[in-house]
Amino acid sequence: MIPFRVGIGYDSHRLVEGRKLILAGVEVPFEKGLDGHSDADVLLHAISDAVCGAAGLEDIGRLFPDTDPRWKGADSGVLLSQIVALARGEGWDIVNIDAILIAQRPKIADFVPKMRENVAKLLQIEYNCVNIRGKTAEQLGALGAGLGMAAHAACLVARKD
Repeated sequence: MIPFRVGIGYDSHRLVEGRKLILAGVEVPFEKGLDGHSDADVLLHAISDAVCGAAGLEDIGRLFPDTDPRWKGADSGVLLSQIVALARGEGWDIVNIDAILIAQRPKIADFVPKMRENVAKLLQIEYNCVNIRGKTAEQLGALGAGLGMAAHAACLVARKD
């Protein structure tokens, strides 16, 4: 039995008017929000898929399809908590998360401590086992033009004792 596994996650959403910007469960003041069936929390979606990948679960699109009205406007933290329970049920403990948000604006540095705190609580791991960083797209492509945001995440899981 393999004692450790790694998963990677990715997500992206367009920015639109009339929605709140929620990143890792934190409302970030901004003139636009992310468009999606749920709350469109691009960071939690990438983290969710990283956990799914590490634990050998289906991706969040299959677990919580956007064709299902139950997930309309869903809190991505609730979805991540369900994924954590599934991963634990498969015999995996989450060791750490490393995530990157790619967005031209807004700057997220002031919000990162609260984001890390939220993610650590959702994953039931220590704060210092969660890393979140923001990067710009250097004005390249749709992300660089401020049309949307993307996130990448990596997750390490370990077999439960």
